[in-house]
Amino acid sequence: MQAVILAAGKGTRMRPLTYEIPKPMLMVNGKPILEYTISFLPESVDEVIIVIGYLGEQIKEYFGSNFLGKKITYVFQEKLNGTGGCIQLCRSILKNNFLVLMGDDLYHKKDIEKLAQEKLAVLAYRVEDPTRFGIFKIDANNQLMEIIEKPKFSKSNLANIGAYAINQDFFNYPLVPISETEYGLPQTLTSMNKDFKIKVIPAKMWQPVGYPEDIEKAEKNLDKFLN
Repeated sequence: MQAVILAAGKGTRMRPLTYEIPKPMLMVNGKPILEYTISFLPESVDEVIIVIGYLGEQIKEYFGSNFLGKKITYVFQEKLNGTGGCIQLCRSILKNNFLVLMGDDLYHKKDIEKLAQEKLAVLAYRVEDPTRFGIFKIDANNQLMEIIEKPKFSKSNLANIGAYAINQDFFNYPLVPISETEYGLPQTLTSMNKDFKIKVIPAKMWQPVGYPEDIEKAEKNLDKFLN
């Protein structure tokens, strides 16, 4: 099985920390965030495709062509055109089912294992303030109905945390634009729900690292991700 990890962004919200270091390489208790993501992948994942861009050579130098027994492949994203564009860029090397994860978030190993067992699924984390996130609306069977970006009012508090299980059917659907220059992966995945069931899996843990203060939070909560 393959896992795609998105690590091409400039990390502007993390400045000044990201002026010389790509965000996925910021240290949490002595290891890059991206190393935790790779180490938490299940054994069934034998190849990791890392989408790199800004300062991507640092990522290549650190992880090389094989890391923790997994083959590492790099895809360079020159034009930042959204998460949907990232996956389209990898299309020629993706086979069968694959995972997609963000390179600058911490996920619990058991949550990733659950995700890897599905053909079409998303991880969702229950948040206190849905107005800050993309929120999944689900039916009575925990199937994805809709994603709403930063809703003013929402009965659901299941936030999109950028973790997906996807199969090759994804490439039969046009990418959904979310701005003039970007295409959304979750929006495109949601467009498949008229033909396929897409499972929403509640996540046990999630720690985004979007701002400098999140590094300290990640270090404080790290033990919870290791158990």
